[in-house]
Formats: sequence, structure tokens, C-alpha cells
Amino acid sequence: MPGMDPVEAAVREEVAEIVARDHVGVEVMDCDPSLADTAAFCEAYGFALADSANAIVVIGKSDPPAYAVCVVLATTRLDVNRAVRRRLGTRKASFAPPDTTARITGMTMGGVTPFALPPGLPVWVDAAVMTRDRIVVGGGSRSCKVVGPPSMLLSINGAEVVDDLGTPI
Repeated sequence: MPGMDPVEAAVREEVAEIVARDHVGVEVMDCDPSLADTAAFCEAYGFALADSANAIVVIGKSDPPAYAVCVVLATTRLDVNRAVRRRLGTRKASFAPPDTTARITGMTMGGVTPFALPPGLPVWVDAAVMTRDRIVVGGGSRSCKVVGPPSMLLSINGAEVVDDLGTPI
């Protein structure tokens, strides 16, 4: 895509290849990067917040730091202080800052996808995500999203469904 950061463009291309190769009925949908944030995207493109899933990089404060990607519905809040901290096995956990997210994934906030992550990075999917008929999640770039059944997440290496990862807002 013209004007896109080369790393972001490569991630977007990798996501498109993964979806085309491994997922029938899943699409990579272009969107306006200025509308990539969840509420703006859903309003502009006609998706329900309950069908939107956010992929969030978390960091456990340890030496060395522990990382994971959590996927939760937009209608829930990621339980960082209990569920994530416990799963990471650390005393403290938080959302990874934007620069750390970009360094670890090659993706910017608003475009993080559970597809095309570096090997060994755990992907934890809140069980509530799996109850939806279809979801929309970041596509690796702020200029696209991946739309399909939540079962598509189960094909990701290291993906695990976790009860109560998100709590209702």
C-alpha cells in the first residue's frame, strides 16, 4: 500500500497470505486507517461492538519480561490485574506500550492481529469471543481488518481459549 511503513506492509501481506491459504470464508477487509480504532470502525463499517475483537499485547513485569497477545471482545475489558498476571506468572502485568507492541509484533496499535505473530508468542482468546457467529479483528495494519468465524483463531499456533479473560464493561 503506498505510503505504508515497509514493516507494516510486510505484516499486512503475510496476514493476507495466511487468510487466503488457511481460511475459507474469512476475508481481509480494507478500511480507512483513521477509522481503525474499534468504536469508529464499527460505526463507519456497520459492525456491532459485540462482534469486534481486540488483540492486545500484554507484558508481565519480570526479568526477562513475559509477553502474550490477548483477544477479547470490544464489549469486555481485559482482566490484566488478575487473569493475565496469573497466566503470565508475574507479580505485575500491564498493557504493553505502543513502542513495545510495535517492536514485538511489527504492528501498530489499532492494527494488531493475532495472525502473523512471531513464533512462541502466546495467544489467549477469551471464551466469550468463541460464542460469536463472526468477529472482526485487526489485520496487521491500521488499514485493514480480518473478518470471519471465531474458529479461525484456533488455527493460530499457540492459541488457547481462556475462560474469564475479559470482564463485562
